[in-house]
Amino acid sequence: MKPIVRIATARTPDGGEMVLYQHDSDFSIKINGQELMHSRHHESELELARLGCAHLDGCKAPIILIGGLGMGYTLRQALDMLSPHAQVVVGELLGAVVEWNREFLGELNGQPLGDERVDLKTGDIVDLISRSKNRFDSILLDIDNGPKAMTDSGNRRLYGGEGIRACRRALREQGCLAVWSAEPSKKFEQLLMSCNFHVRRFRVPAYRGSKSQSRFVWVASEDKIALPPGGGEPRLPFKNGSKGSRKRPRNRR
Repeated sequence: MKPIVRIATARTPDGGEMVLYQHDSDFSIKINGQELMHSRHHESELELARLGCAHLDGCKAPIILIGGLGMGYTLRQALDMLSPHAQVVVGELLGAVVEWNREFLGELNGQPLGDERVDLKTGDIVDLISRSKNRFDSILLDIDNGPKAMTDSGNRRLYGGEGIRACRRALREQGCLAVWSAEPSKKFEQLLMSCNFHVRRFRVPAYRGSKSQSRFVWVASEDKIALPPGGGEPRLPFKNGSKGSRKRPRNRR
């Protein structure tokens, strides 16, 4: 059996230790000993792109933003779906993740950073989104561990009201925001709806064929027709605390 090799390390903004491991042809990244991502468990990252870009089928020159490079799976799937004239902006906070993709991980996905449609930006994704009014046809967010931050506590700003409202302003008409998460979150769903989004929730496998390990993708849009079919439709609770869909008022004659 081949050993697990520690091949690179870096520090997160919070001062944690981020480590890249290799085992045969597989790679994993851990933060303070806790696994953040694994090259075998990438089906949900592909689904993020499939769901978030489904409405762009046939679009000649879409512009999308991918927040979080990861191991490049979401980027690869998006590039495969989009037209030759598309532009894909990738925002990544950690320079080490970019370096690891170029040096070690690019072969997993055919070196997607080398695609001429890719515009790589390093730095705070919220600042990038805030400067991009009415620019993107899709925003795909796979930052940290989802709304529950693990790598950088500052990522909570992205998944709070400020960040979601900035995303809404950055989207074009009929644009979609898709958000990956390791865990379900009714609180986050309600935040999306309170920011005037229609929302679909999708439970997706962590890796192909998995029935026991699931991840979650929310797709949100101001235009309900732009949302992909299927999934669940979250509901805001009544003001009195009870939950459920509101009854339609009877027609007056």
